[in-house]
Amino acid sequence: MSQTTLPPVEKTQPVSAPGGTISDRSKAERKLGWMLAGPAFLVMLLVTAYPILQAVYYSLFNYRLTDPENRSFNGLSNYWVILTDQLWWTSVAITLLITVVTVAVELVLGFALALVMAKALSSIRPVVRASILIPYAVITVVSAFAWQFAFRIDTGFVNNWFTWLPGVSDTTDWFGGTGTSLFVICLAEIWKTTPFISLLLLAGLAQVPEVLQEAAKVDGATRWQRMWKVTIPNMKAAIMVALLFRTLDAFRVFDSIYIMTAGANNTESVSFLAYRQTIARVEIGLGSAVSVLLFLAVVLIAFLFIKGFKIDLAQARGER
Repeated sequence: MSQTTLPPVEKTQPVSAPGGTISDRSKAERKLGWMLAGPAFLVMLLVTAYPILQAVYYSLFNYRLTDPENRSFNGLSNYWVILTDQLWWTSVAITLLITVVTVAVELVLGFALALVMAKALSSIRPVVRASILIPYAVITVVSAFAWQFAFRIDTGFVNNWFTWLPGVSDTTDWFGGTGTSLFVICLAEIWKTTPFISLLLLAGLAQVPEVLQEAAKVDGATRWQRMWKVTIPNMKAAIMVALLFRTLDAFRVFDSIYIMTAGANNTESVSFLAYRQTIARVEIGLGSAVSVLLFLAVVLIAFLFIKGFKIDLAQARGER
């Protein structure tokens, strides 16, 4: 059985003016579009572009906030210092590990929750949806404190409840090593943000044409065949958006690490490294360089996702 998706919607192309010129109506529509979107575009430019450009500017200086008089231009030296430091690559590895583990687990759990919400009876569907969304409504800092208290030796209940598991005892220090600390951090991230990815996947499930499911049943396809050949291919755009948003969010993980370990035991992420250089050590130049590298990594991730999935969101929405 081959993958089944609906053919692209054929749209009637607008009639252009003779000789390839733009008609007066098209000119008016373009002008109206710019008038409507222009203010929002300028606000976004000020909000997003200005801080980025300022960070790029500061990253080219040897600039310590407590000694502003001796600020001096040093070109790309800050980038060289960072990229040749083992601490940077350790932070990158920790960030990638947290990102891959959490996003992979959240994708599986989020898809299962989306199926539950889609199949739930209409009478209890709002209750199921609200129950699943509760973790996402909790503030990240509050969630991180809750998980920290649960796993601490003095205040936690985990050691008392799970002593029957191998390696767990009353004296297990979850925040005393790299592996156990990352385990708790990943657990907190998965619990907090799985509802977000499940909502996006639920929206994708709603877009799968029922007529294709019925046609696959008539052809004798099993439940798994319908899942792999009909449901998932038609959810490709929703899966890409869910993975992209969550990957970018996970790559910027900061709150949970700050609350639980404060970067100890080699649990420092790239965002935490930028915070420590900029705020704790007031090294504005080095901190800005780390922030710029983090921004470039986020842009690279977004580019790879869009190119890798090869999805035209405008076509998926039926706009062309």
